[in-house]
Amino acid sequence: MVRGMNTIKPKKLEKGDIVGIISPASSPDDLSLIEKGAAYIEKCGYRVMIGKNTDKYKGYLAGSDKERADDLMYMFDNREVKAIFCTRGGYGTPRLLDKIDYNVIKKNPKIFVGYSDITALQMAILKKTGLITFSGPMVVSDFSRDIDPYAEETFWRIITSNKKYGKINLPEGKKLTGITKGSASGKIIGGNLALITSVAGTGYLPVFKDSVLFLEEICEPPYRVDRMLNQLRLMNVFEEVKGIILGAFTECNEVNPEKRTLTLGEVIHDYLAGLKIPVIYNFPNGHIKSKITIPYGIDITINASRSTAEYMESAVI
Repeated sequence: MVRGMNTIKPKKLEKGDIVGIISPASSPDDLSLIEKGAAYIEKCGYRVMIGKNTDKYKGYLAGSDKERADDLMYMFDNREVKAIFCTRGGYGTPRLLDKIDYNVIKKNPKIFVGYSDITALQMAILKKTGLITFSGPMVVSDFSRDIDPYAEETFWRIITSNKKYGKINLPEGKKLTGITKGSASGKIIGGNLALITSVAGTGYLPVFKDSVLFLEEICEPPYRVDRMLNQLRLMNVFEEVKGIILGAFTECNEVNPEKRTLTLGEVIHDYLAGLKIPVIYNFPNGHIKSKITIPYGIDITINASRSTAEYMESAVI
């Protein structure tokens, strides 16, 4: 168990429940995709409430910080809303962390789903309230298109069932890779590597001690991944956690063929291969279509020797 973390599980989603849709980071370039994603959710048997500021633009942000924070707080404060789905990631959620009433969130625990830039909100909510949140499909990024069957099945199963998920079966043709050996159990925390490092030292990250750390990334060349992993090393994160899970590092390669570079694999090896804790790679989560939802804050067991992972408890009640 992560030291000092008393987790709260939201209630499971049931048919007919209202799902709130918000844009705490960026808006989609094509606003019609919000309606397409909402239509998919309704087709699955739920009602939808779209936040009043989801169609706003302020540069790369979905409206002002206040507008985005207001939508988030409205959805948590509204007793009729049983789950909150983000439209997409992008940029800007760290700007909201000191503009949120965490007491309202703690008093109104509900399912909150997103990934990528949403990592900052998820870790802050876990730190300040203990509420389990979900790194899973988003309204525009996933639901507005043909959703991957594996992502679809695992997502709805995890947020609608109060039974333990158990061993994680991978998408067809995929397998986990053990970078080191051994097994470990702990609360899974983490998310997008850039977002984790961007809020380090701010008081909005949960304590890493005795956790299992999950990391994923997109479009960061090896030298930037190197820089961020080194920051975690200097913070002694790798000494505190019980294990590490690496998800998809999508397009994290040097695009300039004339530039001298380490490969992504070499960078990861430099930082993680010598650790005396289990480290697994190729976990199906991140900026990929075929992903399993991660409930941040639940117990997970990983075995790097056998290349397995298992959710040890349910994420909802």
